[in-house]
Amino acid sequence: MTTSRRHFLKLVAGSAAWAALPHIARAQRADLTWHDVRDWGIEGKGWSDTKRYFDRLPGKAEGVVRMPVWNLSRHAAGMTVRFVTDATAIHVRYSLLSDNLAMPHMPATGVSGLDLYATDDQGVERWAGVVLPNAQTIETTIAKDLRIGTRRYTIYLPLYNGVESLEIGTEEGTVFEPVAPRAERPILFYGTSIMHGACASRPGMAIPAILGRRLNRPTVNLGFSGNGRMEPEVGALLAELDPRAFAIDCLPNMDEAMIDERAAPLVRQLRRARPNTPILLVEDRSFTNTRFLPFREERHRTNRAALRRAFRQLQDEGIDHLFYLDGEQLLGDDGEAATDGSHPNDLGMVRYADAYEPALRALLQQY
Repeated sequence: MTTSRRHFLKLVAGSAAWAALPHIARAQRADLTWHDVRDWGIEGKGWSDTKRYFDRLPGKAEGVVRMPVWNLSRHAAGMTVRFVTDATAIHVRYSLLSDNLAMPHMPATGVSGLDLYATDDQGVERWAGVVLPNAQTIETTIAKDLRIGTRRYTIYLPLYNGVESLEIGTEEGTVFEPVAPRAERPILFYGTSIMHGACASRPGMAIPAILGRRLNRPTVNLGFSGNGRMEPEVGALLAELDPRAFAIDCLPNMDEAMIDERAAPLVRQLRRARPNTPILLVEDRSFTNTRFLPFREERHRTNRAALRRAFRQLQDEGIDHLFYLDGEQLLGDDGEAATDGSHPNDLGMVRYADAYEPALRALLQQY
């Protein structure tokens, strides 16, 4: 190997090591004021009595719900924090529960990243920056060289990782005003990995996040990857909450027999606790390659038939404020909206939101 070649490789290796540790490079800055988000609160939590601050289920759920559900509840999916600042750069430092930063079919930005949105002059929340996670503890700049002005920002927390701590940094002398979580009742989404956020490229692209922006309402994300199964133990926890509406989207993790057994009892369980809260039952999406796989087509047919039976039974019982959303077009019909046939890519997340939005608007206007 020539001397010049060795020198080039040494420079590349050094640059890569430096790039892999941005938090170390910035950790020495003394001109930043750090704000712990726990001081003013996270939006998107259903319970305050959680074991860890950024958990999604209350501490009492441990040992009551199945262990996979409990473990997934440690993920921060659906949580947001808001603030107002005139800073031209926004810094973050946070620590993650797990060192599994990404998944084979989902990038680290969605699994473990922070996602920043800014409110523009028309009051519309627009994407502004995202963290590219490369370590379990991160200190970095999420956005810099921002246009001068005071505006409100929203940070969406990781979808498939837990958060141990989170602080926002701004330069000394800049305005920083925490924005408390909204007091209005949220829309509660209970579902599977699709609702949990797989396979969004960023936390702000998960279905509840998109709908929260469009409807200008708080949301609670109780998607449990592979484990949205309408279980009575989870239903009892949901019934403790007082949301503006329940959206139940569990069919991708269920089969016909399970739906027959659990769908109607779950609705009755919620209705006993919340007599007037709208409940939206949602069919499973069609796999994007269903036309080539007859067994999947049959599964969709039987699952949907079972949910329709439950819906009609509940209507016959006189249960009011019950709504239904078909699943056939949740991902569109061109086959382009999923990462692996099942889990939406960003296009799929937008299409899901497009299908949900009119249904939710209609029930919110009625009740």
